[in-house]
Amino acid sequence: MSLSFADPLAVPVAYLVAALIGAIVVLNARHPLARDGRLSLGVFFAGWLTSELPLHLVLSQVVGTAVFIRAGALRAWPGWVGLVLGVASALALLEMFVQGRGAGEVIEKAVTDALGPEYAGRIDAELRRRLRTPMSRLQLALPFALRHKGVARVRGLSYGPAGRRNQLDIYRSVEKTTGCPVLVQVHGGAWVLGDKKDQALPLMMHLASLGWVCVAINYRLSPRATFPDQIVDVKRAIAWVKANIAAHGGDPDFVVITGGSAGGHLSSLAALTPGDPAFQPGFEDADTSVRACVPFYGVYDFTNRSGLGRADLRAFLGKLVFKKRYAAAPEIFDQASPMSRITAAAPPFLVIHGTHDTLAPVGEARLFVKLLREISRAVVAYAELPGAQHAFELFASARAGNVVRGVARFLAYQHAAYLEARLPGAPALVQGSPGLEATAATETVVAAE
Repeated sequence: MSLSFADPLAVPVAYLVAALIGAIVVLNARHPLARDGRLSLGVFFAGWLTSELPLHLVLSQVVGTAVFIRAGALRAWPGWVGLVLGVASALALLEMFVQGRGAGEVIEKAVTDALGPEYAGRIDAELRRRLRTPMSRLQLALPFALRHKGVARVRGLSYGPAGRRNQLDIYRSVEKTTGCPVLVQVHGGAWVLGDKKDQALPLMMHLASLGWVCVAINYRLSPRATFPDQIVDVKRAIAWVKANIAAHGGDPDFVVITGGSAGGHLSSLAALTPGDPAFQPGFEDADTSVRACVPFYGVYDFTNRSGLGRADLRAFLGKLVFKKRYAAAPEIFDQASPMSRITAAAPPFLVIHGTHDTLAPVGEARLFVKLLREISRAVVAYAELPGAQHAFELFASARAGNVVRGVARFLAYQHAAYLEARLPGAPALVQGSPGLEATAATETVVAAE
């Protein structure tokens, strides 16, 4: 059928096509159209933004529908079909928003199941109240304006010899404090891309506002780098933190680690291999242990021994990251798999994964948690988030805000337990402070030395 702007069906059909595309995007967010292969990347991007910004999409649909109706979209039956599709899509998006808000209950149950119902009694009551408060309307409206007026940032400090890829940024309270708990953040990007300034900002800003010192690191990337360069850099950064973080207000004896995707893999591997000389060439004696690990949507098995991971991962890793095929050197794939490195001495873990992750299958996270619980003496919490895609907490959303606060509660407990063990009789409290604000931050910038 040929249409022109003079054709009375032109606008109704155009509206129907737009509504149909919108419905497919929403359907993909609810039921990912591919979980493996090349198509999964496009499925991820579409589903990620849709499931984390549902209210923004509802608003765009309302505006778009109003424009089409004003132009005459409802003068013929295709327009009415488009309207029905649009209403159905909007209702599904609203359901996604409610589901995202429910992530707080999911992670709270995970933490409570692991630590016991009395765990919250160790955390300051004011902090508990603020952690239960959803993100403000302003934060949800401006999801990428991740700043906090009470947080300062020191940028571009060098921790190793590899130039910009061996630099780190520090986020801390503008108030000069000492002995603060420390979080090391490892960015993701499939071991081949990514940067310290782009990921985990909701978590780091929030923790820094609560009195933590947060350290976001870069590391060498493939294909220029060859594994284990990535994990060697993570270990080198941990060693630097323990040697230098006191000058920035941090407690070198209480360091935890987190990361998402490839960063989830690297943070888990670092947490499970303290002092491993294969990953610490030239600084074998450095202390690289951590007090806890919180991996987000990580990859835990490079061998895919269970068949639960991506079928195409080994070929990707062999070509770009290891520069060796799996069949030729299965032992190096195994050595780099957190699933193979679990011991009874593993630190506490809070593993976080989404049910709809199309880049890092959730089944692998479930198996990793099962093995951790069977072998490790420490607590293992697992939060599986319904409807969540990969990279769900990179910006402010209903889901991200609630998950970040759940992580803060888990880590506050770990820090309180550390203080009790180290300083008998000292109050095991973590003081609260305001949450993220979508406003300009006071920022301290220090040139790389």
